[in-house]
Amino acid sequence: MNYQIAADSSSNVFSLEGASYAHVPLKIIAGDQEYVDTPSLDVFAMLEDLKSVKDGGTTSCPNAYEWQEAFGDADGVFAVTITSALSGSWAAANQARQDYEAAHPGARVSVIDTLSVGPETQLVLEKLRDLIQSGLDFDAIDREIREYLGRTHMVFFLESLENMARNGRVSPAVAKLVGVLGIRIVCRASQQGTLEPIHKCRGEKKALAAMYQDMKDHGYVGGRVRIHHCLNLGAAVALKEMILADHPDADVQLGACTGLCSYYAQQGGVLVGYEEA
Repeated sequence: MNYQIAADSSSNVFSLEGASYAHVPLKIIAGDQEYVDTPSLDVFAMLEDLKSVKDGGTTSCPNAYEWQEAFGDADGVFAVTITSALSGSWAAANQARQDYEAAHPGARVSVIDTLSVGPETQLVLEKLRDLIQSGLDFDAIDREIREYLGRTHMVFFLESLENMARNGRVSPAVAKLVGVLGIRIVCRASQQGTLEPIHKCRGEKKALAAMYQDMKDHGYVGGRVRIHHCLNLGAAVALKEMILADHPDADVQLGACTGLCSYYAQQGGVLVGYEEA
């Protein structure tokens, strides 16, 4: 079977070595300016521009046609989306699945709601690639990746929740706490795919320690970790060093947030996807 992996750009993954892969860009809209989440987007310039936009802008998910284009002409497609609790991307991918399967008799499309974003999605994409390379059939890959999703998690901290609150992702009351006196909010992706605040920490060092403790509390004992940051490489490196101090052989990789994740995480945010035991 000819396989294709597709993901929306909330994954922060624009290429996937060893797999046929396509990304589907989300968009950030501010006034008459549209920022398309592609590799050419200057994230820093976008964030600077958005500071002058009164309402902070909004986001737009891919449509069904854009998803179909990403499927190519594959016989087996795995479409991986941002959590359906926060975006219409999953619904659009499902419509694309129906249209694609109708137009390509015999083709199979699986739409996978990660109930998450960013680095946890990267783990899912890498696992899909590994399963495809192992030679499993479509149904076995689908079964295995959904089981794997039960063993991955995401935790993150943010220095600002302004854009989250403006777009209804968190309550304004929670947003007001962040950024005051150096407060960082530590959150996790809940089982329902929403953002669940779990700690308020004063200072970055305490926020990183709280994130790592939450990882350990949820079964992290040295599996894969993917750390994405929004213009905060120093914090990402510090967390990586914490993890490697306990688990020297752990597979810990760093990456940068692209447009959509940077819009919501805002400058300074750090997101972590990891595997439990």
